[in-house]
Amino acid sequence: MLKYPDPWQLAFALLLTWGLLALIFIDAEQQILPDVITLPLMWLGIVAACVQGGLFIGLRESVIGAMVGYLSLWSVYWLFRLVTGKEGMGYGDFKLLALLCAWQGIVMLPFILFFSALTGIVFALINRIGYGVPMAFGPYLAIAGWLTFMYGGEIAAITGLSL
Repeated sequence: MLKYPDPWQLAFALLLTWGLLALIFIDAEQQILPDVITLPLMWLGIVAACVQGGLFIGLRESVIGAMVGYLSLWSVYWLFRLVTGKEGMGYGDFKLLALLCAWQGIVMLPFILFFSALTGIVFALINRIGYGVPMAFGPYLAIAGWLTFMYGGEIAAITGLSL
């Protein structure tokens, strides 16, 4: 059984999936998340919120999600920069989280951040990547975002959240 049997939902979900796959491979190899992919995907999430009264979430949730998603990592970036004098991540990561929250709203934001950090830490430990070595965060955000997009209902049920 398909997760999204509605043809519109399926079409939009496939576009998101393909876009996230492209971002995963590009960021893993080049440590860049191209605006030419992230920004249209964010807007596509907002458009999906307008189709049939909201394919996945409502328009208000989508727009607020995009703004809060962007600002959450932007705040972490600036706090880290003020404390250390170094840049801890790139602006592409902010845009990627904005696009993920445009599709899912802010309710999934803590889970996306938790699962992406956990995935990145596990990857770094397995590959023995030392502290201070630059590592792309986008692939872990994209993986966590896709998992919460596909299994958000199950995650909410386990944690007691209502979507």
